[in-house]
Amino acid sequence: MQAPPDPGTWGYNSGGPVRQPFLHELVSCLHAPTVALSAADGQIRPAGAQGVLCHERRVLSELRVTVDGHEPEPAGHGLRAAGHATFTGIVRHLGDPTADPTVRLERTRTARPDGIQERLHLVNSSRGPIAATVRLHLAADFATTDQIKYGDSPTGARVTAHDDGVTWSDGGLRVDITASPGGALEPAAVGVVLAWTVELAARSSWTVTVDVAVAFVGEPPPGAFAPADGPGWDTVTVAGRPDLARLARQSVDDLTALALTDPLAAGDTFLAAGSPWFFTLFGRDSLWAARLSLPLGTDLARGTLRTLARRQGRRHDPRTAQAPGKILHEVRIESAVAAGLPPVYFGTVDATALWVCLLHDAWRWGLDDGDVAGLLDPLEAALRWLTEEADPDGDGFLEYVDETGAGLANQGWKDSGDSIQFPDGSIAEPPIALSEAQAYAHEAALSGAALLDAFGRPGSKRLRDWAAELRDRFAAAFWVIDEQGRFPAIALDGAKTPVDTATSNLGHLLGTGLLRPDEAAVVAERLGRPDLDAGYGLRTMSADAAGFNPLGYHAGSIWPHDTAIAVRGLARDGHSSVAAVLADGLLRAAPDFGHRLPELFAGTDARAGEPVLAYPAACRPQAWSAAAVITLLQTAVGLTADVPNGTLTVAPDPAFRDWFPLRVDGLRVAGHPLAVAVGADGRAEARTTAPVRVRLPDPADTVAG
Repeated sequence: MQAPPDPGTWGYNSGGPVRQPFLHELVSCLHAPTVALSAADGQIRPAGAQGVLCHERRVLSELRVTVDGHEPEPAGHGLRAAGHATFTGIVRHLGDPTADPTVRLERTRTARPDGIQERLHLVNSSRGPIAATVRLHLAADFATTDQIKYGDSPTGARVTAHDDGVTWSDGGLRVDITASPGGALEPAAVGVVLAWTVELAARSSWTVTVDVAVAFVGEPPPGAFAPADGPGWDTVTVAGRPDLARLARQSVDDLTALALTDPLAAGDTFLAAGSPWFFTLFGRDSLWAARLSLPLGTDLARGTLRTLARRQGRRHDPRTAQAPGKILHEVRIESAVAAGLPPVYFGTVDATALWVCLLHDAWRWGLDDGDVAGLLDPLEAALRWLTEEADPDGDGFLEYVDETGAGLANQGWKDSGDSIQFPDGSIAEPPIALSEAQAYAHEAALSGAALLDAFGRPGSKRLRDWAAELRDRFAAAFWVIDEQGRFPAIALDGAKTPVDTATSNLGHLLGTGLLRPDEAAVVAERLGRPDLDAGYGLRTMSADAAGFNPLGYHAGSIWPHDTAIAVRGLARDGHSSVAAVLADGLLRAAPDFGHRLPELFAGTDARAGEPVLAYPAACRPQAWSAAAVITLLQTAVGLTADVPNGTLTVAPDPAFRDWFPLRVDGLRVAGHPLAVAVGADGRAEARTTAPVRVRLPDPADTVAG
């Protein structure tokens, strides 16, 4: 079966192609692996993606409150933290006979790894007593995330009532719902109803607490990742621009809520890719999220590296795209495995190089030498795959092709079927050699060589020679020209023809060493042009291309992590003015999403006055989108670490002058606290107890470590 062109909105169920349910207007309250998705009024109705999901099952498909048969009318809601939301509704048929509302229902929702707690608080602010019946309508369909996503019918569950609540089970999961005080059980056409008769004096209130607890009936299934307390970070605070502070607070909170632990090694924490569909381990996503978050500490990087190394390829298996040394693409969710897909899938051309780059960068940020040494064997295996097996046709470039017909047609980060297209909209034929895959591999070879040298292992010269040859081959094969000038193509197709569409992949080439300084300058200038820079961030595809669509998953939309990677690379290669403009674009868009940046959003034109538009099926939060702000902050203050050589550099970038004054507390280097401050005049200060020398632009301002 031919895959649909856009995995963001399309999928297949037993009856054919279906559209995924929209997420953009739902309130998401989460603590991995649990998420509660509700309407803005707090009600969870049996519609679309709404529900309480835990361990890839919808353990509640309805959680709806009525008062005397009336649903409270929404007055407002707030996301107080990633896993804490409040909702207020007006009960209009009760209270004083005035225009002013005098009775309201307040709901407080708290997500936990094993379920949620819902607190209902009926408040009578009227001058007289009221009497009401509060009902809680509950149902559980135990639909898998794939069934929700693609519209298949769930198998259902068994329900048992008891004195203070109800219990559902589908044989694999059990959900216990208890209430305090207990409510009366009433019959319902679907699910059950708990009811309370409430009498309230004037100026008084009544509260009931409902607990939803989820557990496996037996042993957890293979691939079920365990909840984590968090990535081991300090409390991060940002002082200065309020919008930046709010974005950072929400993002770090979301990253913490997405943390999971490897069941094979308690304590090794990684970030799930995103909510609600991807509470699992992804190679590329989890690696980039950890890499972009390194200024918060190296514990997450260590856990991510180890978790992936345990599942590193050991043999050749065309069905799963496994090869010795290769890093996986994803650990499949239970329902996907039940449908016949392999539990671990290796269809990615870039995760192996990114694993090497993360190990190197974490070492620079102070990852313990013992932890690095324990990963040197997986490092050498990864480097062998990169430099030997990743080039099956021997042309000197990393490339991919799905040999099974059931895997991903595209195996870079833009993995939808139409993501690699020519300017006229025609789709490139495989095998595909992606531009950014070559860049990651070049950086990984140099990073791997540095690690081998530092830890006394042979092979570094071969890696450096390989990287130099790749650089020359890339310059000869990838550069193309259009009416705006020269730039590197997004890819070479199966006939070795450059796919000459200008795309955001250009940003991933910067900072990797693949481009020479003059080439990097050309790429930086191209990224700053209005066909790619939408004013809200970087478009995935040029607006001049025939296939451009501002709501195209990889054909014109904006992905925050993509923009952040470009900002990072631009600054590394000395083009901070373009970096600052792109970073400002993300800050411009953030308020429209409550400062919780989604997986992606529309590539509309800010300069033309077009509004920010949601991509309705986007995950939110998503790990690498949430991590993007950490990289923006790091770039603005010019923060780089080289703990093996005993230095930490803080060099505020003048292009980010509008971000100053700025202070960031809660960072870590080599396991020690780090605080960085930049004044309105651009003068920097850094404080840490780490055994490093802090280098600042003006030696007179240096603060000793």
